[in-house]
Amino acid sequence: MTDRQELPVDQAVDYDDIIYPQAVPFVLAHFACFAAIWTGVTWQAAALGIGLYWLRMFAIGAGYHRYFSHRSYKTGRVFQFILACLAQSTAQKSVLWWAAKHRHHHLFSDMPNDVHSPRHAGFFYSHVGWIFAKRHDGTDLVKIEDFARYPELMWLHRFEVLPAVVLAVICFLVAGWPGLVVGFFWSTVAVYHGTFCINSLAHVHGVKRYVTGDDSRNNWLLALMTMGEGWHNNHHAYQSSVRQGFRWWEVDPTYYILLGLSKIGVVWDLKSPPEAVLKNEHRLGSRVVNKAAADVVATFNVEQIAARINQTLATLPHAADLRARLADAQHRAADVMASLPNAHLPTREEVSAAAARILARTPSIDDVIDRAHQLLLEKVSRRIVATA
Repeated sequence: MTDRQELPVDQAVDYDDIIYPQAVPFVLAHFACFAAIWTGVTWQAAALGIGLYWLRMFAIGAGYHRYFSHRSYKTGRVFQFILACLAQSTAQKSVLWWAAKHRHHHLFSDMPNDVHSPRHAGFFYSHVGWIFAKRHDGTDLVKIEDFARYPELMWLHRFEVLPAVVLAVICFLVAGWPGLVVGFFWSTVAVYHGTFCINSLAHVHGVKRYVTGDDSRNNWLLALMTMGEGWHNNHHAYQSSVRQGFRWWEVDPTYYILLGLSKIGVVWDLKSPPEAVLKNEHRLGSRVVNKAAADVVATFNVEQIAARINQTLATLPHAADLRARLADAQHRAADVMASLPNAHLPTREEVSAAAARILARTPSIDDVIDRAHQLLLEKVSRRIVATA
């Protein structure tokens, strides 16, 4: 059921396979914006462009993201198809491709196999380059099989640019050449980069309210630009919530519109975060604990710690025996290493201080610290064995 299968998650990541021919239409769309020098900017075209920006930004957030990727509410097939058409009129590929990639992103957020992590791939690649990479060209329909069963969505998937072409023609018919250039191309390019900023900037700049095991951040400016999508750390803390602005002052127009649509029966079963999440009192799952612990461990210089311990071992008559015990007991490294005199191992208190520097408040902080301390000792132990 896979259109073109993604690479195995354990395969090495390479960021040098940009498909430049596929990037040509994207680049041309940017150059088309300069045609306004000749077509001029009419008030009709400007109004059309502004309206289409907000309409399609809503389609991105409510459609591509909150509905097709996370199923944060329910709707009927008619409105589902309308959402899909509006979303695809942004020329950001099909709803099935978009949602499948986004679900993959949440599985590996800011890990090496994340499709667009600034941490591992850099800003440009995470912002736009990944879209044109050959490995991401296909759609893993297994990840999106709940929607791939609808023939009308599969039809849109096969003709992914059709909604954008139809909208471009409508813009030309409504407001002439200025309508095409300003109304369609200007708004399309603006929607491109408003959306892409969530993948790039929202994992670099902003505030972390929750421990999510990744770099997601809340950014009020991006939230204003994207109708609420900028409350990204909130979203990663509870992905299935239709509401991403968790505080009353966190403006989330996409949620307000969906709430209004629920009043007239167009959408229903809107999912909300539990009270414990809103109060940041929820316990973290083991997967998030492990990812957060790994981030804490990354603040320590394992090489330096291992070098100091190797210096200590060099003075001991039973060093070979200790190394052998470490090699045989990686997951009990703390017990073995505790027997080393003057080993200068990081204490739990030092790990706790490192966690306090980089992590937000969480009731699971002790779990994170314990796991980080264990991981750190295991990494140091492996390094000692490797350099023996």
